[in-house]
Amino acid sequence: MTRPILYTCARSRGLRATWAAEEAGVDIDLKILPFPPRYLAPEYMAINPLGTVPMLVDGETQLTESCAIAHYLATRGGYTPLAIAPGERDYGEYLDYTYHADATITFPQTVYMRFAIFEKDKGLQEAGHAYAKWFHKRLVKVEQRLEGREFLCADRFTVADICVGYALILAESVGLDEGVPDTLKAYRARLTAREAYQRAFAREEAGRKGLQSNGG
Repeated sequence: MTRPILYTCARSRGLRATWAAEEAGVDIDLKILPFPPRYLAPEYMAINPLGTVPMLVDGETQLTESCAIAHYLATRGGYTPLAIAPGERDYGEYLDYTYHADATITFPQTVYMRFAIFEKDKGLQEAGHAYAKWFHKRLVKVEQRLEGREFLCADRFTVADICVGYALILAESVGLDEGVPDTLKAYRARLTAREAYQRAFAREEAGRKGLQSNGG
């Protein structure tokens, strides 16, 4: 099999993919790009015309959605405990929370970041903070699901936890943690204590620091 190449920016949604690779034991060629790559790494546009991260290239396979990449890496050599197969208990819930993570939870975070952090000089901070409230309200589904559970599905850690967990990690790093329930903070702490997460984070940080030392 070819060695997959993962293009990403440190601490971005691509962390889901880096983390999944570490959990699944998939040897990836990790390419850390400066943020935003469409401006600071224009050569990347020839690889991914969207200019977004992450992007996984595995032979002729190309993926640009972080949750899809995480699932792909977890099942690249066949189903593993990181994914839930059709017919297995909680298969539907596994799909639902894996997609819910980006479409419903991370989406309002990105709008908040754009209007309240990156482009706050455009006078749209109020809209950004409205999306922050939306994010906090959308956490109720995960909060209720985790009542009496350690993980989201099938009584084990899966890609669904990686995808949802990243949104909670992002909340802490961009100033949205005040509205996160304590139960979800405890869930996040359990996830980030995993050795595979620690390795993934360290790999991305090493790449980021390498860019800085090279003037990137």
